[in-house]
Amino acid sequence: MHVDTLIRCRWAIPMHPKNTVLENVAIGVADGNISVICDQNQAQELTADEIIELNDHVVIPGLVNAHSHAPMNILRGMGADLSLMDWLQTKIWPAEGKLMSPEFAYEGAKLAAQEMLLSGITCTNDQYFFSEHIARAFEDCAMKCTVSALVIGFPSAMAQTTDDYFKCADALFERYQGNNHVRISVGPHAPYTVDDNALSRVVRLSERHNAPIHMHIDETDFEVQESLRLYGMRPIERLANLGIINERLISVHTVHPNDHEMALLANAGAHVAHCPSSNLKLASGFSPVHKMMQMGINVAIGTDSVASNDKLDILAETRLAAMLGKAVAMDPTAMKVHDMLYAATLGGARAIGWGDRIGSIEIGKAADLVAIHLADINTIPTTDPATQLLYSADRSQISHVWTDGKCVVSTQLLQNSPYFHRESSVKLAKKWQNAL
Repeated sequence: MHVDTLIRCRWAIPMHPKNTVLENVAIGVADGNISVICDQNQAQELTADEIIELNDHVVIPGLVNAHSHAPMNILRGMGADLSLMDWLQTKIWPAEGKLMSPEFAYEGAKLAAQEMLLSGITCTNDQYFFSEHIARAFEDCAMKCTVSALVIGFPSAMAQTTDDYFKCADALFERYQGNNHVRISVGPHAPYTVDDNALSRVVRLSERHNAPIHMHIDETDFEVQESLRLYGMRPIERLANLGIINERLISVHTVHPNDHEMALLANAGAHVAHCPSSNLKLASGFSPVHKMMQMGINVAIGTDSVASNDKLDILAETRLAAMLGKAVAMDPTAMKVHDMLYAATLGGARAIGWGDRIGSIEIGKAADLVAIHLADINTIPTTDPATQLLYSADRSQISHVWTDGKCVVSTQLLQNSPYFHRESSVKLAKKWQNAL
């Protein structure tokens, strides 16, 4: 049997089945897909155009960022030490009002895509204005993405009315129908920025396209209290009455759900995108993610934007999620290693509508893969590669990233890559910094 690329590695963590670490494994890639997974001895029978020896590495599926606002890379560092609503109203929304344009969306997303690839993220779930231009940036950087058809209850440079937002949504679905790298969700921003009529239209649009619903929910206690004051019910209860709480929902943040709300999410088969760094920086609170996982809710990991994080680093985010989850649960056995690695890969892929193609090392799936060098001072001696990947490794140890079997990050490629031009990226960032 012939393959395009044969990756011979010390370990591989396939994510499916869970709790599995393969040793001395060979992964064959043909036509952009994983075609062979076998012991290295069996791989002697294979021929390959390229053989990559990774004797001290673990290979995992590409990391999945379950929640991002990619163009906001241009707003990195704005509004430190502010609460969420103060941050939005005094810093972020005024800056966006000044800069917002298709060019802002594309160039900010391109900066984000480069940072994500260097962090081993091969697919992201993004919600922002001008999603078509964001999708183009990710495609240009050889990444996969789900981008949201944004719905929000105020005018912007993209749309003036609710009807305008839904016209943009219809155009987005039409443009990317059948695309191999871009999928579309419906993105109502939050319960406090979208009214009941628009949310009912969101449900119908999601049903028509069988598309995910990507929404910030229960992010702050203030949001919950305002919902009780205005509607006489908590946010998730209100959304359940409107049909939003279903198996297509990606509930982002979800810091303050009570037991009843968590049961609504679990019974509906909804997903949660957990963003611990953003929750901490904005002092939004501590999400009961362990309890949600125990109830069977699929929890994925997201970065949020660099304006509230301030890095696009899923390895670091997953480590933080694991340790915070243990502390909130007051249980060191909570948030187990393989559960957390699953959340950062296949759990994220399932949540954002890509579980059929990515998130695990399985024959027939896209060869979106990441190699991490474990013979590093951070991670030696390597007694347990899964544990040390989660708790010891950092993104500087990522040596290779492949999307559709194409190597888009490697130590050698960074010197001569179509995706990474550090000088031009710095120049681009300075351009927008000066515009502020």
